[in-house]
Amino acid sequence: MSIAVVILNWNGLDLLKTFLPSVVKHSEEAQVYLVDNASTDDSVAYVKTTYPNVKIILNPSNAGYAGGYNQGLKHIEEDVYILLNNDVSVCENWLKPITSTFETHKDIAVIQPKILDYNKPEYFEYAGAAGGFLDICGYPYCRGRIFNTLEKDSGQYDKDSEILWASGACLIIKNEVFWEIGGFDELYFAHQEEIDLCWRIHNLGYKIWYCHQSCIYHLGGGTLSAFHPKKTFLNFRNSLFNITKNVASPWFVLVLVKRLLLDGLACVRFLFLGQFKHIFAVLMAHLSFYKHSIKILKQRNKSLNSFKYYTTWSIVFQYFLLQKKHYKDLN
Repeated sequence: MSIAVVILNWNGLDLLKTFLPSVVKHSEEAQVYLVDNASTDDSVAYVKTTYPNVKIILNPSNAGYAGGYNQGLKHIEEDVYILLNNDVSVCENWLKPITSTFETHKDIAVIQPKILDYNKPEYFEYAGAAGGFLDICGYPYCRGRIFNTLEKDSGQYDKDSEILWASGACLIIKNEVFWEIGGFDELYFAHQEEIDLCWRIHNLGYKIWYCHQSCIYHLGGGTLSAFHPKKTFLNFRNSLFNITKNVASPWFVLVLVKRLLLDGLACVRFLFLGQFKHIFAVLMAHLSFYKHSIKILKQRNKSLNSFKYYTTWSIVFQYFLLQKKHYKDLN
């Protein structure tokens, strides 16, 4: 089984200097690629000079996470793609549990490792933690992270198990499945496109898996801060895309209406916090969703089954009103 570790980069010279050394050192059984989204810094020149064994693919423009990977992966033929953020440090022997899992379980299409915080390695990291799930209204959360509450890693998730979605910080996917599903939806640009991808893969009958024996450390926010209004815009809009595309009929309309109402409550919360730019971001997210709604509706799989995508009811109600901050506390 051949493996490609594929790092998408845009003006990430400082991040590459910090994180690429561990990836190259601990990925001897894989070919490392840098897919560059038309950087204007010295990222490409640095990698060419310092790591001549890293293969470089140049995209003509910054097409975001979704488009950038879609373009770059067309040039990569290995059996397994490991889509790795440029702000990730990896552990020794991190690839062996991955290959073993794929070889043992043929129905697994996507794997996520344990993702810990680079600055606080005893804690899970926001983007993925110990595997992702959704509530009934499409809000994402993880074992080890619900909204902004991060759990300390005490081994509570040291068991391989099926999950609903794998983090885009380190998404490991079979080449053939990636192209069977049609790759990422480029309309997303960035954020939650991995949830859409995994959801569509589930709808084809494949499994998404969490592999605890493989571990990485993610800085997070290296390209866009978690508190940036643009991130709010992308997360809110793309979550509406996910529901419209992937929830089976006729329930998706009801789920969508509930989600729109909850987004309104989120704006009320932003108002009390004085975060007016985030209110504007949510409003713009809804306008963008309405603008693209016809296109999104046409992407619905007409043969969608009643796959149960959610593992709990409202995560918003449980977290903010019932104060259930950890995964083990959820109903």
